[in-house]
Formats: sequence, C-alpha cells, structure tokens
Amino acid sequence: MKILEIGPSETLARGGMAEVIRGIRESPYLGQEFEIDSFPSYIDGSLPVRLLYSLWGYLRFLTCYRKYDLFHIHTAERGSTFRKNFYLRAVKRAGKRAVVHVHGAEYLRFYDGLAPRKKRIVDGFFRRADLVLALSDGWRRELERRFPMRACRTLYNGVDPAKLQPAVSNPAEHRCSFLMLGRLGRRKGSYDLIAAAELALRRNPALKLCLAGDGEVEQVRALVREKGLEGNIEVPGWIDGAEKLRRLRDAATVVLPSYHEGLPMAILEAMAAGKAIISTTVGAIPEVVGAENGILVEPGDIPALAEALLRCSGDGDALARMSASSRKRAQEVFSIRRTHEALAECYRLAAE
Repeated sequence: MKILEIGPSETLARGGMAEVIRGIRESPYLGQEFEIDSFPSYIDGSLPVRLLYSLWGYLRFLTCYRKYDLFHIHTAERGSTFRKNFYLRAVKRAGKRAVVHVHGAEYLRFYDGLAPRKKRIVDGFFRRADLVLALSDGWRRELERRFPMRACRTLYNGVDPAKLQPAVSNPAEHRCSFLMLGRLGRRKGSYDLIAAAELALRRNPALKLCLAGDGEVEQVRALVREKGLEGNIEVPGWIDGAEKLRRLRDAATVVLPSYHEGLPMAILEAMAAGKAIISTTVGAIPEVVGAENGILVEPGDIPALAEALLRCSGDGDALARMSASSRKRAQEVFSIRRTHEALAECYRLAAE
C-alpha cells in the first residue's frame, strides 16, 4: 500500500508535528508493510512566504497524488485545517481513503470560536475522513462528542529511547538545573516560568534554568534582563540535534507550564532521557505525567510552579524516583515501536 503523509515540511518547519511525520516516514517497522512518502504542505516563514508556499504546494499535490492509495493528513487548528480541507476534498473526489490526524493544542477552543459557516466547513472536514486520530483518550472522547465522524482512535505520539540515550545522566548531579523546550510565549507558559523562577530563587539561589525554543525569544530575553536574572536563566533560542541532547543531559528536570497542549514531544523526549517532568493539567499531559514521574500544576499557578521547582531541586530521592519512572514509562508505554504498531492497525482499518 502506498501512503502519502501531508503536513509541515520535515526540514523547513519546526515543531512536534514535523518530528512525528519524519518518524513515520523513516519507520523500519511501518516500512516492512507500507511505502510511505511525505508531502510538505507548509513551511515556517513570514505570512506571504507561507501563503505562496501553501498555494504552490497544493497545485503540486494535484499533479502527483493519484499514485497513492491512502493519505495521512496531519492537521492543527486555524489555517492548518482549512488548508488541509482542500487536500481532503481532492482525495475523496478521487475515491481515495484518508486518515486525519489532529495535533493542535487549541483545536477545540479554535472550533468553538468559529462563525457558523466556518464550523460547517470543519464539520465537513471530519465527516469526510475515513478515520480520525486523536492524541489521547480524553481528546478522542471530546472529538467524538463534537464532530460527526465515521471512526476515531487514540494514537499516542511515540519516542525512540535509543536516540535519547546520550541525554541520560545522574539527576543528583544536575538537580538544580531545569530545561524548557518548545515555542516560547504565553501559551507555553514561558513568562509564568520566569515569574516562578524569580520566586524560587529567593529560597534557592543555585537554581539554573534554560528556556530553549523559537517564538517570542527576544521578548523572553528582555524580561529576563528586566528582572536581572541573566545569571540564572539562559535563553539560547532554537536548539536541535546534538545541542538538544547536551542540554537534556545537563538538566535533571524538564518544565513545560503550558496553557494548551496536545501530547508534547518535548515531554516524551524528556521522559526517554530520564528526566523528571513539571507540567500542567492540560491536554494529554495527565495521561503521561503523574506523581510517579513528575509534578502537575494548574496553568497559570505561579506559586505552585515555584514550589515544584524547589521540590525537584531539594528532594534528591524523589528526583531519582521520578527520573527512573519517566524512562521506564517512555520505554514501556510511549516507545515509537508501540506507536507505529498501533498506526499500522489504523492504516489497515482505514483502507478496508
């Protein structure tokens, strides 16, 4: 069976969705049964660049899509859904099968804010899919409640523990070091983390934080300078590859105090690297992080976030337990092999 993934460019777009697409295309397990290619429908850049690329991408898609049997359409909120609606309509007009994979952290909030006409477009988008994939059981139940669908299944994101092995380290050696990975800004809780760090530093001046990612990098740096925290908080910008592994190795805890999330790859990678997790009770995160491997707080609760930083830096025994539990859970529940085994079943189901 020939399958085409449609979503952000693997090389010209940043974020978890591009990582998921690359993992599926390169999967040795899936490659035994399926021929999988990826088609870039979107790249990062200025608005004119994104719009021109999206138009050119769709026109190019119309010249090549008929040779594929099944389409795996990766989508998020806002423009992503409306762009992918054109792809799905073309696929269904040709009598082909399609899987729609919903990644967007704010998808339901996005839908609830739409005008009635646009809601009908999104309803039609879900109705046309042969199978919808949700990132967690909670999301699946919400999608089933909101949208008319033929079928919906949960597919957790997966991570390859072997690739994160170089980032495994002794948490006792880095217990005052914290790392945040992802797009910097309000939605990810970057400013909350700085405020929490300011509180926590009054009781533990040894704390060190690294906030790494793209997005509102200069605004975050400016706030750190304004508060005089340059000696404790580093904002290097986007990191990847060996640099990301090094930063993970040199931290004991990964922090992601988001207001909205799906199933963040940053958390799964941190777990595979044996890190304790501090995050929030949003999206699929409570299905992944519990008391055994981390601390969850309500989004926006800065005092609780500060206490979590202090607890991880001050309780070495608890930190060691959380570290070991994270790695074990990543290997046993969220390994990329398990995810791809489940995805193969989804492809067979959608193709029936």
